[in-house]
Amino acid sequence: MYAHQPRSPCTGVCRIAPTTGWCEGCLRTLDEIADWAMLPVREKQALLRALEDRRRSIGAQ
Repeated sequence: MYAHQPRSPCTGVCRIAPTTGWCEGCLRTLDEIADWAMLPVREKQALLRALEDRRRSIGAQ
């Protein structure tokens, strides 16, 4: 049985902020963006939790 695949956090706003190295849309690094398709479900879920923490750290919604 396959675990549910999380949806990509991509928002279509693809610009890397020079100060953080994070995409201004989804807050992922270039490596995180490149690796997304190959990550196991648990690692995708962990990354999504990390992105929530990043959003909170910068005060984003």
